[in-house]
Amino acid sequence: MPADSLALVSLSADGSRTEFTFGEVVEASSRLAGRLSSLGVERGDAVLTLIGSRPEWVLTMLACWRIGAVPVPCNEMLTEGDLAHRIAMSDPKLLVIHETHSGKVESVGGGRTVISVPDPDFTLGEPVEPVELEDDDPTVVIFTSGTSAKPKGIVHGHRWLAGQQLQASEWFGAEPGTLAWCTAAPGWSKSARNVFLAPWLCGAAALIHEGRFDPAERLEIVERERVATLCQAPTEFRVIAASGELRPLPHLRSMVAAGEALGSEVIDAFREATGVRIRDGYGQTETNHLTAVRPGDDAPPGSMGRALSGVELSVVDGELVVEPRSVPTFFVRTLEGKAAPLDEPWHTGDLVDEEDGWFFFKGRTDDMIGSSGYRIGPLEVEAALATHPAVAESAVVGEPDAERGEVVRAVVVLTPGFAGSDSLIAELQAHVKTETAPYKYPRIIDFTDSLPRTDTGKLQRSALRGIR
Repeated sequence: MPADSLALVSLSADGSRTEFTFGEVVEASSRLAGRLSSLGVERGDAVLTLIGSRPEWVLTMLACWRIGAVPVPCNEMLTEGDLAHRIAMSDPKLLVIHETHSGKVESVGGGRTVISVPDPDFTLGEPVEPVELEDDDPTVVIFTSGTSAKPKGIVHGHRWLAGQQLQASEWFGAEPGTLAWCTAAPGWSKSARNVFLAPWLCGAAALIHEGRFDPAERLEIVERERVATLCQAPTEFRVIAASGELRPLPHLRSMVAAGEALGSEVIDAFREATGVRIRDGYGQTETNHLTAVRPGDDAPPGSMGRALSGVELSVVDGELVVEPRSVPTFFVRTLEGKAAPLDEPWHTGDLVDEEDGWFFFKGRTDDMIGSSGYRIGPLEVEAALATHPAVAESAVVGEPDAERGEVVRAVVVLTPGFAGSDSLIAELQAHVKTETAPYKYPRIIDFTDSLPRTDTGKLQRSALRGIR
């Protein structure tokens, strides 16, 4: 990209706006790389970041890659225990944190060297030239979302960087010269590959925003900044659709979502308001992107797309299975030292349907509910509940039952204006029976103000099992 072309737009929590050209990004990250080196960071050393969606995070990632260090991006929502786990697993040589997390880091950092931002000397090192790396040299550590177990540290190799070109072109799809916004916060696999990498690989500029999610503000920023490509979590799309704030967005050309299934009612709401269809996709922390609804695809409702070019997928006993060597972004090893199984099929643990090459997510293997001989996927029941006006969102899990093995239990967040009651429970049960097979209806319905989610925004059904 030309050195004087726009690379990054940063919106700070205080309302300030800063632009960076590619030349400025290269210069600043090169100087930061020199500073890291002067502090003893060497090739292969881990550098943990706890910065949030700020320019310093982008520059730290680039600086690490320049000298062969390994960034470990973490989410600002992590507790001290979460952070201690990641530090113990990755053993970082240095931590780059925002000053608001100083107390948290002091208690779990183990006396490691810390750079705290904002820092006027942040990029005042001597510029350094980039090192040459092999495909399997460690390049980034991403922790899994921990939906069903303690988060694992996944080590990706240098090939991960170049491998992002596939999903950037076939799924993310930003147009050259435009502005793209992936709203994922640092710490999530999608943020590492799509906040700035995918836009730049497409020839677009990237937007980062420090503020918390607010549906009205989100749309105002998209409109004001003339965002052309918007990448959000399904939850964020759902909340905006229910907010009543949706309206035409003249500069918006593309919207993508991944992380969990996105219902057709949300896709329809955005298409009606903006004229743009939300395109779904699928991947895992270990694999990165595997499927996509490509720009211009006439995908069946509810589909998470088709396999990316060259990626070999199959469905075995209902589970999505991957041929690792066909995936350019497949991981190298875990922090525990377990090598990636490149010569054997990778079982994703996700249940899917496949029709004419289109894949449809059904749920995790460990989320399936066995009731009276039936196997019930939670997404089917959640989708049925979502069509009732009282239901803002829901999570469905299995509840142990002596007679049936398990029964379906729904935990429901109500739409403002509705109140939980026995009569509403009966109404929702009857509604599900009309929307899907009657045996899938929730025999137990509980109401709650919010659903448990991981720090990446994924629904954490495991946190609801056995708790009432």
